[in-house]
Formats: sequence, structure tokens, C-alpha cells
Amino acid sequence: MASRTDTQSPELHVADSHDLIRVHGARENNLKDVSIEIPKRRLTVFTGVSGSGKSSLVFDTIAAESQRLINETYSAFVQGFMPTLARPEVDVLDGLTTAITVDQQRMGADPRSTVGTATDTNAMLRILFSRLGKPHIGPPSAYSFNTASVRASGAITVQRGDRTKAEKATYERTGGMCNRCEGRGSVSDIDLTQLYDDTKSLSEGAFTIPGWKSDSQWTVQLYAQSGFVDPDKPIRRYTKRELHAFLYGEPVKIKVNGINLTYEGLIPKIQKSFLSKDKEGMQPHIRAFVERAVTFTVCPECDGTRLSEGARSSKIKRISIADACAMEIRDLAEWVRALDEPSVAPLLAALQQTLDSFVEIGLGYLALDRPAGTLSGGEAQRVKMIRHLGSSLTDVTYVFDEPTIGLHPHDIQRMNDLLLRLRDKGNTVLVVEHKPEVIAIADHVVDLGPGAGTAGGTVCFEGAVEDLRAADTVTGRHLGDRAAVKDEVRKPSGALEIRGATTHNLQGVDVDLPLGVLCVVTGVAGSGKSSLVHGSVPAGEGVVSVDQSPIRGSRRSNPATYTGLLDPIRKAFAKVNGVKPALFSANSEGACPTCNGAGVVYTDLAIMQTVATLCEDCEGKRFQPAVLEYRLGGRDISEVLAMSVSEAEEFFAAGEAATPAAHRILDRLADVGLGYLTLGQPLTTLSGGERQRLKLAVHMGDKGGVYVLDEPTAGLHLADVEHLLGLLDRLVDSGKSVIVVEHHQAVMAHADWIIDLGPGAGHDGGKIVFEGTPADLVATRPTLTGEHLATYVGA
Repeated sequence: MASRTDTQSPELHVADSHDLIRVHGARENNLKDVSIEIPKRRLTVFTGVSGSGKSSLVFDTIAAESQRLINETYSAFVQGFMPTLARPEVDVLDGLTTAITVDQQRMGADPRSTVGTATDTNAMLRILFSRLGKPHIGPPSAYSFNTASVRASGAITVQRGDRTKAEKATYERTGGMCNRCEGRGSVSDIDLTQLYDDTKSLSEGAFTIPGWKSDSQWTVQLYAQSGFVDPDKPIRRYTKRELHAFLYGEPVKIKVNGINLTYEGLIPKIQKSFLSKDKEGMQPHIRAFVERAVTFTVCPECDGTRLSEGARSSKIKRISIADACAMEIRDLAEWVRALDEPSVAPLLAALQQTLDSFVEIGLGYLALDRPAGTLSGGEAQRVKMIRHLGSSLTDVTYVFDEPTIGLHPHDIQRMNDLLLRLRDKGNTVLVVEHKPEVIAIADHVVDLGPGAGTAGGTVCFEGAVEDLRAADTVTGRHLGDRAAVKDEVRKPSGALEIRGATTHNLQGVDVDLPLGVLCVVTGVAGSGKSSLVHGSVPAGEGVVSVDQSPIRGSRRSNPATYTGLLDPIRKAFAKVNGVKPALFSANSEGACPTCNGAGVVYTDLAIMQTVATLCEDCEGKRFQPAVLEYRLGGRDISEVLAMSVSEAEEFFAAGEAATPAAHRILDRLADVGLGYLTLGQPLTTLSGGERQRLKLAVHMGDKGGVYVLDEPTAGLHLADVEHLLGLLDRLVDSGKSVIVVEHHQAVMAHADWIIDLGPGAGHDGGKIVFEGTPADLVATRPTLTGEHLATYVGA
């Protein structure tokens, strides 16, 4: 055996000198020539107010360039199948390592995607049941609700030497999909009374579907002139044959006013035009129509399990794969641990490790059949972390985007331990975060600011946490902030009674939510807060619900289009200049023909990065030169869209440009602290906190007496939380009732009434463990929330 001699000298090896990530001249989004050095194999926290440039530096510069460089190592052929990434706007990036990004992007809202399919846990369970399940029903695909059973037979031609011969062949594949719901677990039913008034004929305007105008050849006239039905006969008097053709007719080519169109029954047309689209991306009146017209019920055949009868019949120790997926993951982990079968030992070990990782990360209360689209941003981020916990990789850069979102103070310590564990394995951990508890464990802190948007984008501080506390930056000044418990709380004007609530893990909860006050519902993650509020507070007239669903929008979407602000602005321009409003939309008639209103021209260079150059004709203004001749208050439309919210608020307040409808929307945007945003800034460049507040501003315009907010502090800096508390107070003082699902201690301390759920998560939660004032909660400390709130306020 060869002997080993220690060749290390006391001097530093040249390979060990690369211990910094160097960034010089970063200009991505609002960054202003940022130059910093980040220590490797350390935990660095990036902080600063929302919109100060944290994500632009960490995600859009460091992580994006690492990913681009990795992609370039593949062959040109492989790169052709990969997204082409542009090089970030930066002069020098040195010392990069492979970056693994764990962001807050919600997991796909596809109805077939579940926690089990998203983490590959279902795949392992399917193999397990295909080996040990009794009765044996087939391969792993027989247990998959995404695989349909297929059977086919026919003649095939076989060539042997010079002879060809026809042979009969049969093909069969056993899948686990329920035939009735096609693996979705629910079936949709369309309420026909919401589609038309059956006492009227088509020519009398029977359709009640939004956007279906009587003169439209694509909708109403398509049916009226189809020849399948009598347009002058009331729908209720149709014969069976006419009604079937009207509702369920197969696609067929017809001519309407000399134009070739495809006729199909009303039900399939509605399903294609409305139900196949993402509900959150619809206009409010269209979304309201879909919610009225379509009801989803649990599939009666598979009872919501998504699986065929065969897949449900195969069991291991009296447990089917449907039962296993419905268990809480911590219970499933114990069931798997009890299985002793040497023939599948490696599979059981891998499955056990994955399930234990769920429990360790604080997600043991989830079930594998939970739809992925229903996870909160924080839960989705932690689910993505699962695959990295047991990884043997070292010297990797892990990039996290606010990993504590959605976490109770009790759970934050567990997350901190995970971040430190990743660092201690020799990895570089970069965290964008606002919570003081996470900032406190950092080896190095980078504070960006001083403001947001154009007022940010510079490094205000970098160094140790202790030095940040003494630094004169927004974060430094607010790091020690503690909201005090109010001496006097508001008296409720009434109560919203909830009786016998059993949604998800709620255990027959009876509670009165006080009205006319600021009521905070809290508890550890998975204790049943959202189930209580969203599942039991009746939606409808008078209730405005602002959840955590993300804002969707392309590069063409901006605050003006998203909030509806552009409509009154376009009408004001049109009225003053005597032209059509459509001219003042960059997505319509007024668009520059060269760039189609995008402001930039994209040149596709196949596997090389796509080059975006400023449009030479409109100089990035997005409009035709003729449109820019029209003015309102001395400004053209491109100049108005380049204004900040604060400037526009002043501009539309008085004089020729006075537009009350626009001013009301701008007031709401300023109220939520977005006065610095420019009206035409693409939504794709907004931070998570900015998007959350933009959505809040839109909903503040809804008419309602009860506001239900789900974690409004998500993505907000300590200084912004103070601003939010002022906004909540103004809402309550104006006569509204505000119910907030929240973990942030500042919001709890500021509440008039607290309802605490617990004591644990999943089946250990679902009960009311405290209801009363924050002062009572701090004084008695009966729950985990009470302990943490008392520590926070220094009681």
C-alpha cells in the first residue's frame, strides 16, 4: 500500500486564494454601478427597503450569470433546447461558483401537480406499491393518476428478409388515472342559467356571457346563423335535437356572412374560451362570471383521490397508495419506517430520507396529495429546499429569496439552523431577507438603498451585523424597532360568527371575528389560519380578500395597465384632443409599428443570447410619432407614463389635466408606499414586496366593509411595516373591518384583537388556543405566539 505524505506547506496554496465573489459595475435594473466583494463559504444577508435593488444584485446579476456560464458549457445542439440568457449589465463578475436558486415562485398551478409529484416522492411510492402491493395490478404507471389506461389492436406489417407479412398485434398500457375526472380529483359543472336566458330567443339577446355582443359573428351570430337552431325561437322551446346541437355539437365548418368559421356546441366553446385560462389572469368581470357559472365538485367515482379503482384496491399492510398520499407526511414517514422488506431496502431508504427532510424543514403537516398550486410562497420555497438538504455537493452558492416568508417566529429558528447547516458544509449562502432574526445570524451583511426604485440601487453598508446596528442607514435605524402593545384598543361594532368550521384540519372551530377593529389571526405554519379565514369568511358582497397569489404580467404590463389607471388617462387625452382613446395604448392603435409598442427590438440569434436594442423609430417611447403630438397639460402620453406615482398624483390633481378617476387610483398607490414607481415600469421588474402592495392598492378600490389580508408584510422592509400599520389604521378608522392573517410581531402588537390557532400544525392544530387583546396574550403567555410576542415587546 502506498504511503501518503502531507505535502501541505504552511503557506497559502494558490487555489485557496479565490475566496471572494467580486462584482464590479453592476447596472441591472436600478443598480447604479454597484461594486462589492462577497466572502465565499459564509452566510451573507442582503437587506434594504422593498425595491432597493436586492433581487437585481443577487438574482438578476450573480445567480443569472452563474446559470448563463453553466449553460455555455453545453454543446450548441443542447443549448438550442435551453432558454437563452442575456449577460447581466455588469463590468466584471469574478469568483462565481455554481448557483442553486431557491426562490418564492409559486409551484405550477397545474391541477395535476401535487406536493408528491413536485418532489418525486410519488414516483418512489409508485415503485414501492408496484413491488409490494397486493393484489399486484401492474407496473408503477398503474399507480399514476397522470397515466390513462390504453388498449389498442390492429394489423402491423413485419418485414423478414425479402418477405413482408401482416400480423395482428395488441398494445396495452395500464394506468392509474380515474376515467371520470381524468386524474384531477374534481369534476366541473356549468350552470346553464348563467349562460343564457331560456325565455328569450337568440335574436332577442338570450346570451348573458360577458363580451358576447349581438352583432358579433364570432359568438352570437355564429349560433344564430348556424342553421342548427331557429334564432327566433325561445331556447326553452328547442327540440331535444336542437338543444343537443346548441349545447354539445361537434366542431363543424360553416359560413357566417361569407366568412369560414368553426361551429361547436356552447359547452365546449365556454370550456375552451374561459375554463382553459388561468382565473387569476382574467379581468375582474370575466373572473366573476366564471365563478358564478362554474362549480367544481369532488369526483364521485374516485372520491377525490384521482386514482382508478384498481390502483385503490392494491394495498401494503392495509394501506393503499391513495391512503398513503392522504396521510400527513410525518405519519407517512413512520409508516414507511415500519416496513421491513430487504428486497426494496434502497428504495425505502431514499423514500425515508425525503420524508424525514419534509419533517425537518417544518412541512410534516402537509400531505403528498396537496395540490401544488395551493401552497403559499413560503411553503413552495421550502418544498424546493427538500432536494438540497441531503445533497453531497459543496462549494455551491445557494441563493434564497426571503426563506422565512409565511413562518411563525417559532419556525424561523429551524430555518436559521438549515441555512447555517448548508454554510457549514462549505457552501456560500446568499439570502435576501428583512427579518431581524435572520439578519442576526449573518457572517456578512450588504444593505442596499437608501430608497426604492430610482432612489435606491447603491450599497449603503457592508460588514458585520454589530456594525450595521450602529450604521446610519434605514435598515440600521430600524433593526432594533419594536412595536409596543397598545394601551387602549378599539371596541368592536359587531361580530362575524363562525360555527363548526371543519375546512382542512380545523376541528369544529367556533369563533366570533370582531368587526370594526384590526383583528389578527396567527399561529404556527399549518395550524389552520388560512383555512379558518378563507374557508369560513363568506366571500361575496362586502368582503374584499387579498391573498398571496402572485401578480401575473408580461413585459408590456405595468402599474398603469394593472391598476386600470391607463383607462381614465387615455380617455382624458382623447377628450382634450378629439381623437380615439385606442391611440394612447402601446398595445393597440397607437403602438410604434417598428417595435409593436415594446420600445425595444429583439434580434433572435439562435443559441446566442437574444439581443434587445432600443427602437430607433420611437426611441423607446413605444408610440407612433403622430400620437406624441397630442398633449394633455403640456405633456404627451410617453412623458406621462415616465412620471412617478407622486408626480402623476400632482399632475392629475388640477388644471387641464385634472382627472378625478386617475387621481383616486394614484392616491391609493401612494397610500401603500409606492409613490416612487413610474407608471410605465414593466411589472416584470417589480420586487415581491412591490407586487404585494400594488395588489393591495387595487383591492383598496373595491367596495366592501370587511378586508381580509393574507400576510401583507410579505416582502416588506422593517421601515415599510411601519407604513403598512398606518394604512391598516386608516382603513379601520374609516369604518372598515380588517382581518389579517399574519406572523409579524409588529402587526400582532398593533392589533385590537388576536385569535391564535394551534397548538401545533396539521392534525396537532386546528383549534383556537387564545382569543383576546395583545396585552392579555403578553401577560399570560399561554401559547408559543404569546412567548415570542412577549420577548419581542420586551415584556
